[in-house]
Amino acid sequence: MMSRSRNIFLIPYLIWMVLFVVAPILLIVYYSLFDVDGAFTFGNYTKFLSPVYLQMTLNSFWYAFLITAFSLLIAYPTAYWLTRTKHKTLWLLLIILPSWINLLLKAYAFIGLFGTYGFTNKVLELVGIGTQQILFTDFSFVFVSVYIFIPFMILPIYNALEEMNPSLIYASRDLGASALGTFRKVVFPLTLEGVKAGCQAVFIPALSLFMITRLIAGNRVITLGTAIEQHFLVTQDWGMGSAIAVVLIIAMAIIMILTGNRKRGLRNG
Repeated sequence: MMSRSRNIFLIPYLIWMVLFVVAPILLIVYYSLFDVDGAFTFGNYTKFLSPVYLQMTLNSFWYAFLITAFSLLIAYPTAYWLTRTKHKTLWLLLIILPSWINLLLKAYAFIGLFGTYGFTNKVLELVGIGTQQILFTDFSFVFVSVYIFIPFMILPIYNALEEMNPSLIYASRDLGASALGTFRKVVFPLTLEGVKAGCQAVFIPALSLFMITRLIAGNRVITLGTAIEQHFLVTQDWGMGSAIAVVLIIAMAIIMILTGNRKRGLRNG
C-alpha cells in the first residue's frame, strides 16, 4: 500500500521530467537530423568535426575550466572562513543575494564598470596607470563569469565543511600533523564531494555561455554557446544549432557521470 502511494506522488515529477526534460532533448535530436533546407541528413554532425567547430569546442572547455578553477580557488577559502565566523546566515545571504539579480542587469553593470569611461578606468587614471582596455578581453569575460558562478561553488563546499566532524581536525593536530598536512589528508578528502558538486554547478553551465561572451567579451571569445545562438537566431540553421546542442548535452552528461557520487555504488557493492 505504501509503495503504491509513493508511486502516485511520483506522477507529477515524471510528467514534469517528460514535458520539460525528455521532450525538449528529443526535439533537439530530431532537428539536428535536418539541414537548413529541411532535408534529412547526418551532415550536421560531420560538419561539427571540422576544425572550426573543434576549435570552438576546445575554447569552450578551456574557458569553462578557467572559470571553474578560479571559482574553486576563491570559493574554498571563503567557505572555510564562513564556517569559522559569526553571523554565518548574514554572510551567506550576502553571497547568495547577487544571484537573485537578473543576469542581463549584472552584465550591463560590468559594462559600466569596465568601460573606457567606467569606474575602473577612472581609478586607474587616478593612480597614474592610465586608461586600459578592460572590456572585451579574456580577463573581463573570466572575471564576470567567476563573479556570476561563484555562489554555486561556495554553497556545496560550505555544506560539506559544516557536515565535517571538527574532532577529526583536532585529532590530526594532536597526532602532530601540520595545518597544511591536516588540510591535505583530512579536510580536503572529507569535503571532496562538495568540491565535485560545486565544480559540476559551475563547469556545466559555463560550457554553454553565450550572453556574457557577447556583452562582456565581444567577439574575442567564441564558444559553442555562441555558435548555437548564431545558428538559431542569425543563420536560421536550426539543424546545425541543434547538433551542437546535442554534443553539449552528451558532454555534460559525461561530466556528471565522471564527477558523480560513487558512494552509493560502493555501499551497494
